[in-house]
Amino acid sequence: MRYSVLADTYEELESTTKKLEKSDIISKLLKKTPADVLEPVVLLLNGQVFPVWSAQEIGVAHQLIIKAIAKATGESPENIVKQYKKLGDLGLVADFFISKKKQRTLDSEELTVKKVFKNLQEIAVHAGTGSQDKKLSLIAELLSQASPKEARSVVKTVLEELRIGVAEGLIRDAIAKAFDATAEEVEAAWSVLPDYGEIATIAKEKGKKGLEKVELKFGVPIQVLLAEKVPTLKDAYDEFAPHVIFEYKYDGMRGLLQKKGSKVWVFTRRMEDVTAAFPEVVEYVRKNVKADNIVLDSEVLGISPKTGKPMPFQMLSTRIKRKYDIEKATKEMPVQVNLFDIVYLNGKSLIDLPLRERREILAKNIHEVKGKFQRATFLIPKSFEETEKFYHESLDAGHEGLIAKNLEAKYVPGRRVAGGWLKIKPTLENLDVVIVGGTWGSGKRAGTVGSLSLGIRDADTGKFLECGMLGTGLKEKKTEEGDVTLTDITKMLRPLITWEEGHNIKIKPKVVIEVAYEEIQKSPTYESGFALRFPRLIRLRLDKGPDEADDTTRLKKIYDMQKGRAK
Repeated sequence: MRYSVLADTYEELESTTKKLEKSDIISKLLKKTPADVLEPVVLLLNGQVFPVWSAQEIGVAHQLIIKAIAKATGESPENIVKQYKKLGDLGLVADFFISKKKQRTLDSEELTVKKVFKNLQEIAVHAGTGSQDKKLSLIAELLSQASPKEARSVVKTVLEELRIGVAEGLIRDAIAKAFDATAEEVEAAWSVLPDYGEIATIAKEKGKKGLEKVELKFGVPIQVLLAEKVPTLKDAYDEFAPHVIFEYKYDGMRGLLQKKGSKVWVFTRRMEDVTAAFPEVVEYVRKNVKADNIVLDSEVLGISPKTGKPMPFQMLSTRIKRKYDIEKATKEMPVQVNLFDIVYLNGKSLIDLPLRERREILAKNIHEVKGKFQRATFLIPKSFEETEKFYHESLDAGHEGLIAKNLEAKYVPGRRVAGGWLKIKPTLENLDVVIVGGTWGSGKRAGTVGSLSLGIRDADTGKFLECGMLGTGLKEKKTEEGDVTLTDITKMLRPLITWEEGHNIKIKPKVVIEVAYEEIQKSPTYESGFALRFPRLIRLRLDKGPDEADDTTRLKKIYDMQKGRAK
């Protein structure tokens, strides 16, 4: 299949904001795509070359793309940088200079989807000495063979800047439409096997029956069940009583634990494989889980070795990305595994069983070690007064609040399900937003990003729209555990800078932060139409990806509620 077909589709998708039209465009493409390239096509439509759970990343900086355009076109890097400053988009820069070329490389052939996909995947595996030269050659090879439109698409894909408004929900709907299934059937299969490329291939070749038979694969995470927010503790109690159970809400890392024989995997809620970073969790599972093949759901909590008290997630998050000195990290920040569910046991899925039965099965298949590997602290209340006391006990112990669960509910992977789980915290007004830009500091803040431009996710397009500037909450020096310093945030954001002029910078929307604020106001200044008044940083949300940040629907809802505007 020619890559130009995909490039044309990108352009078509970019020309409309209507979800139904986008779904139709993708559906038609999937129908005519041969089965052997369906998986690459689906991944590339979403701007990816690996499934969402894969730890592999393309990892290419803007400077390397500038060199690749120069190598492919014969232009000087200086000219390319000049044009980049003018256009502000390296995809458009590649398009411009490829258009200027009098002819393609003499021996070049038309680009195919397989060729582009192969090169992009190879870029990700090169590391260490000489890796940059290899990556440069792989990108330049594609650009040398590309048409202007294809070059634009390749560059945007490599930089993870393919903004064509294709969220996973659209891919799901298009697969359903293309292969005569329902969106629910496609999503159910994807929740167990989170790779829409593979799901599309199954749907094309085996239809609905194939989707129904999709099973969990060890070494591949499932989508975990998520909790909905609820205004008050009483609301949560009334929702599920008398079949309600409350558990402590820990400020930790969601840990999906898989065990097959002696092999153990640890995945986060974002489906990251963090097995190597948590060797003690692997040992806890090996020693204290009786079954050979099992999948458990848990919260992994950081514990201070000095006080024995829980540590905030942003402290634990330093272990998630760690690749070196793992043994030292396990001593400096030991963890406690709090188990609360079981979804698979010895060849049988348990997700259709009620939580009451799953809890009984869980208890029979683990050996609890207090303070290390245990069931989450829980209460099956007899009264609301008993629930209130338990809530305050959780807060006094340093936890976030409670999770309310329906004992009669199934486990529905990847969903916030009515009648499933509800989370109760003291405040619900904080927002999870994405850093999309900033300004370099001056004076004491010189050399660091002194203020941050905040973005809220557009509920319709998935793009990030500015909603305020933040300079409060960033510390010049670390005074307490969990503090985020200007140096910390600058180190994190520097590789994500996509544009710079004077003191102003634009940043690839990847880093999610939780912010508090005094008020939400209407604003003509910001793209979102709203401004957060006096926002301040509460914490980094390294457990969340940008697609999980709050969106304009929630922003508007809080805006309406804060002055009693909601009807």
